[in-house]
Amino acid sequence: MKKLFKVTLFLMVTALLLSGCSKGNSNDSSKESTEGKDSAKTQEVSLMIPEWGVPTKEMLADFEKESGIKVNVMTTNWDDIRNKISTAAAGKNAAADIYEVDWSWVGEFQKAEWLEPIELDQADMDDMKTTSTFMIDNKLYAIPYSNDYRIGFYNKAMYEKAGLTKEPQTWDDVINDAKVLKEKNVVEYPISNPMAADEKTTTTFLWLAYTRNGKVFNDDNTLNEEATLDALTILDKINRPGLSDPANRTASGAFDKLKNGECAFMVGPSSNVMSVNDKEKSKVVDQVMPIVLPGKDKKATATVPFAEAIGVSPYSKNKEAAMKFAKWYTSKETQYKLYNELSNLPTRTSVIEQLLNEEKIKNPGAMLELAKVIESPFPNGVPIYYTKMSTEIFNTINQMANEKLTPEEATKQMVTNVNKIVEENK
Repeated sequence: MKKLFKVTLFLMVTALLLSGCSKGNSNDSSKESTEGKDSAKTQEVSLMIPEWGVPTKEMLADFEKESGIKVNVMTTNWDDIRNKISTAAAGKNAAADIYEVDWSWVGEFQKAEWLEPIELDQADMDDMKTTSTFMIDNKLYAIPYSNDYRIGFYNKAMYEKAGLTKEPQTWDDVINDAKVLKEKNVVEYPISNPMAADEKTTTTFLWLAYTRNGKVFNDDNTLNEEATLDALTILDKINRPGLSDPANRTASGAFDKLKNGECAFMVGPSSNVMSVNDKEKSKVVDQVMPIVLPGKDKKATATVPFAEAIGVSPYSKNKEAAMKFAKWYTSKETQYKLYNELSNLPTRTSVIEQLLNEEKIKNPGAMLELAKVIESPFPNGVPIYYTKMSTEIFNTINQMANEKLTPEEATKQMVTNVNKIVEENK
């Protein structure tokens, strides 16, 4: 009996031990299973961008399905983005993993270490000519997603009404044609160009000086005096005889005059190719021809970009995922979809060509030709002091537009003051 009791007790203890081991293994297995789920859990990144750059929900869902990365969009007013990035970076934090980078910010952002360098294949770089604007010391700091480069536009119907049968080749042609258009009362102010004390006036100076002279700045970043005088002289020849609306000296609507039928010639943003033929926005549908910019003695051989880009924060805790999104967002397939969904002009020449082949852009004229000859006017990248320099440039041009300075006086003032800013930032 005692022997039987011992055997029974032994069997009970053994069963309990085996049960305990089984439970332990079960817990370990459960733990491993949970860890597996955690490692496969969807990664998340945040994107701070203006409304015009927000991908559709369907596009983001497709990206998440493809990559396992969920994108939380922080739609932000363009004017607020820079301050939000600056404020967060002061505390070594990321305002977002990926954020908007305007072309004019890149020098400041790179110097402040608010942008992570980006590795991009040379084939992609060649396809996106506007990447040159976002490079400093041969490193890329943001990838352009929304294209903007300067194109010449002339209203062929107005020109023909004035007896002008050829598109302008040089700026002398533009000015002489404008005098004929004005004299024949075809249009009161034949040319429209910004002259107010704002950023559009600076960018006008940059592309005009560069496309006529092949330079704006010297290799040491100082302002080239000869190119400056040349550009200011052209602006003065347009302004003083009343070939451009005096309202452009104070208002910022110079670019709208083309689609409103209030001018016959303009150099403006590439987006005008679409807007002038939009029946809901334009009074000159089928009248305007996009052309290569006029030059000094013949057509210009380059144009200048002013694009929008996205960059990755160095304070992001998910840099790899952020980089993956940035490259997806600027890929051929996504650029094509962004144009169809948001009308964002692609930064990839190949995608512009695809859209033209499919006739999705009406009356493109020289759009593709110019997309292939985009060049940055900054020999060493956009400088950190760009905002201060731009203010000096547009204020001087506005003074000249209001006939307070001659082109020679404006050149001396601008060169002296800009070069002083350059010296202060060496």
